[in-house]
Order: sequence, then structure tokens, then C-alpha cells
Amino acid sequence: MLNQSAINGKIREKSDLSKTTWFRVGGFADYSFTPDNIESLSQFVKQHNDSQIVPLGCGSNIIVRDKGIRGYVIKLGRNFTNIDIENNIATIGAAALDYNVAQFLAQKGLANLEFLIGIPGSIGGAIEMNAGAYGSETANHFIDCQAVRISDGKIFTFTNKEMGYKYRSHSLEEKFIFTSARFKLENKSPDEIISKMQTIIRNRQESQPIKERTSGSTFKNPQNNKKAWELIDEAGLRGFKIGDAQISEKHCNFMINTGNAKAADLENLGNYIIEKVYQKTGIRLEWEIRRIGEK
Repeated sequence: MLNQSAINGKIREKSDLSKTTWFRVGGFADYSFTPDNIESLSQFVKQHNDSQIVPLGCGSNIIVRDKGIRGYVIKLGRNFTNIDIENNIATIGAAALDYNVAQFLAQKGLANLEFLIGIPGSIGGAIEMNAGAYGSETANHFIDCQAVRISDGKIFTFTNKEMGYKYRSHSLEEKFIFTSARFKLENKSPDEIISKMQTIIRNRQESQPIKERTSGSTFKNPQNNKKAWELIDEAGLRGFKIGDAQISEKHCNFMINTGNAKAADLENLGNYIIEKVYQKTGIRLEWEIRRIGEK
């Protein structure tokens, strides 16, 4: 049992993770913790680093397995959503939603992060995954970030070079909880930025099943080859279902929960797609969606 009086933040027992993921699937976490600030997060990790600690953002690019998580889920709250701007450098909390960040900066006439308008998720996920869309990605404008090491609670600052960004990932070998990042911006007309974002929104609405219980792209696009959705389509898997888990008819690189899918249905569907595409093309797709917890 946790000693809540010794922790600066909110602690909950038996947190239902299905309510926090976009797929609306997953079991319970033994505990969830929302820290007040980076120092309280660091202290919490130091006290509990002998147990499993799992950071969880807004649940937009993740499958939490049906038996949940034995240990502690870290949820960064409102105290990690600030956007501070100085000399065209934005310091952004990891819990800030990508959509909100893009809208806020556009109103200020600050460009470079408008691509975030088309990415479901938060800045923490963008840091972790090198999120990108519509010709730009996080690494293009990232300066540095703050992070707490999960193994011991130590606080670090990592530069762009130290992150070693690559396609939808970074090169840090250890596990961290990212708490904020700095980005380089440039001045442009708010109307120009908003117009670009409106184009992104229209394209997304036309091409992606955004009104369904879905997530971001299921698989990474293979390098120097066709896109994942093209390979899935060529394998004849558009609309394929396992239970209530389905490959979207609208966009083959999106899975959707059409009703009462379990996490296992979604994961089994994804693994089935990987095998069938490999049999058809000789290309093995890699998951972009994270899968965490116990099966």
C-alpha cells in the first residue's frame, strides 16, 4: 500500500485503463499516480523503482492488454500542460495535447509545429515516438527535453543530438518519462498557419477513420518501400476482422474497435496482418502502436 502522505500528487488504486485509451480496451492498473511537478515525479520513482512503472499519455497510440498493469501507471496532469514562449522558443509540457499546441501557436503567429494538428496524442508521445505527419516530424524542430529515468528517478536534459532521433523512435537505451520539451519556432502570419492546418484537418477527415474508436497508424511505414496501408491493401486485408477488431475500410493502416473488441482481438488482428503481409510481399511490418500490460 502506498504512503500517500509522503507523495506530492494524486494516487489512485485500481485505475480502469480502458477509460483512458482511444480504443476503449484494457484492464486495470494496480495504481496510478499523477505528480504535482517533475520533482515529485522524481521522488516517486526513487521510492518505487523496485516495481514496474509505466508512463501513459492520453492513450491515443497504445493498446493496454486485457489483464492490465501490475504496478504503477504515471499520468501527467494539468501541471504538465503549460506552453511558455521566449525568443521564438516554446517550452511545452508533455501532457499538452498536440491539437491544442498547434492551435495555440497558430494564434500567436508561430510556425513549425502546425503538423501536430493532425496527430492524436500529447507532446510526451511526440517526444517518445518522434511523431510526424504531412512532411514534418518532431525531430525537425526539437531543441531539448527534460526527463526522469525510470530506473532511479534521476532527472536528465537531452539535446536533439543526444536523443538520436530516427523514424518514429529515438536512440536512448534506457526508459524515461518525458516531462517537457523545447522547440524552435518561426514567425508567420496566423492566417497562413491556420490555412495550412485547415488543409491538414480536411485531408485527415477525408482519409482517416477519425470518428471511430481507433488510434494512430498501426504500423510503421517500411523504409524505401511502399507505405504500410498499400501493402495491407495489396494483401487483400482491407476491412478484415477478428471479433469486433477491424482493419478500417477507409484507411488500411488503422485498426478500429467496432463494438466490444478486447485488447487481445486488436493485438491478434495486428499480428495476423503482419504475417499475411509478410507471406504476400516478404516485408515484415513493424508495430507503431505500443502494446503494454499483461495478456
